[in-house]
Amino acid sequence: MATRKVLKTVTGTRQIDGAGVRLVRVIGYHDVRDFDPFLMLDAFDSRNPNDYIKGFPYHPHRGIETFTYLIKGQMEHGDSLGNRGSIGDGEAQWMTAGSGIMHQEMPQASEHLLGFQLWINLPQKDKMIQPCYFDVKRDMIKTVAEENATVKIVAGDYKNQSGVKGKHVEIQLLDIQVQPCKNMEMLTDKNCNLFVYIIEGSGFFGDDSTREIPRSTAVLFDSAENFRVVAGKEGIRFALFAGKPLKEPVAWGGPIVMNTREELDRAFVELDEGTFIKHQ
Repeated sequence: MATRKVLKTVTGTRQIDGAGVRLVRVIGYHDVRDFDPFLMLDAFDSRNPNDYIKGFPYHPHRGIETFTYLIKGQMEHGDSLGNRGSIGDGEAQWMTAGSGIMHQEMPQASEHLLGFQLWINLPQKDKMIQPCYFDVKRDMIKTVAEENATVKIVAGDYKNQSGVKGKHVEIQLLDIQVQPCKNMEMLTDKNCNLFVYIIEGSGFFGDDSTREIPRSTAVLFDSAENFRVVAGKEGIRFALFAGKPLKEPVAWGGPIVMNTREELDRAFVELDEGTFIKHQ
């Protein structure tokens, strides 16, 4: 059985977003073709509340889904549908922007803010659906203990266990920890694009025992049925993302992602005119 090989690695760039949040944009606009259906991955890792406390005040989204996963920390959120909530250690929030929503995410001061936000593209047929959201609480995330690893099933399926599932784009999102110098293998859907983001530690991927890839790196793989990792001397913790590519044109402007430039221009005109929100 063929094992997935590393296609590319990406470390991203440090940026300031929202009202002054310091983060690392691991993948973004220039990575769309390779990482389809995933658009963006922003990583948070700070022990200084001044890096993030100003948060992301109300801003528009259309044509995408966002998935925010906190390993440590707390974040309050709200939207123009009247939804309000809070997620904490080991919890997540899945928001479908659809036809348009105003959304805010406000990290709260904590000892350590560690996690990420993933943007998932919506297929053309679902770009203008009604917005919705749901929180993923700790008791909704199943854990599978293996000989050398621990796997948290945040979204999708793993070994006959299921996490949460999106209504429009099915993804697999696993939070995996592998013991120092131990290996872990799993079967994957060869039709899905798959990448990992290394949160802690380092590791060797595929059949390459010479290239040790460090933390804070996204690793994109080619197509095959088997995924393999060997942890470095300190072990490794990484998020694994997999999803079938949409293979559709992408027109991207800030928080709005459509299929054509005309659709994108229309969205910004509607923002100016006050007609952007289609559902209350």
